[in-house]
Amino acid sequence: MNGIYVSATSDFLSSIGLGGLDIGYIFVGLVAMALILLIMCIVLLVKTSNLKKRLDKFTTGKDGKSLEKDIVGLYEDNKFLKANVDRNKKDIRTIYKNMESTFQKMGVVKYDAFRQMGGQLSFCLALLNEKNDGFIINSVHSTEGCYSYTKVIKNGECDISLGEEEKKALQIAMGE
Repeated sequence: MNGIYVSATSDFLSSIGLGGLDIGYIFVGLVAMALILLIMCIVLLVKTSNLKKRLDKFTTGKDGKSLEKDIVGLYEDNKFLKANVDRNKKDIRTIYKNMESTFQKMGVVKYDAFRQMGGQLSFCLALLNEKNDGFIINSVHSTEGCYSYTKVIKNGECDISLGEEEKKALQIAMGE
């Protein structure tokens, strides 16, 4: 065959030390690299397209200035909400502090003070706060009238001796 003879070895490949390598292997390697790059470009195009769709959805009907106004509005709303949360926390702390001294526990015992009277018209009422401080009201009903007595309670105890009904009302109020 008469024609141009192409050497399977290249002077360039020989100069870099790959003179014995078949040029077909290099070509196949380059084609594989090109395919990998093509696949990576397609993946990046799909991701970019999805990102563009999300951005278009976010900015639908808006320009840069109106978007900036919306973002500033959201920032202001966030500041307002944070201020309200801080104020609410302070108010809740105040309410809890005030609740410590309010009467939260109650015990009532109705009884007949005198055997000849019926209907359990007499009663003992124990009112206590969170620390079991408060008082007991004892209202004794008789045929001649109604008499009320109070006794101070500190830490669930009374300095004056308690009657049976008063003890029971105090136990009910303290949850015993």
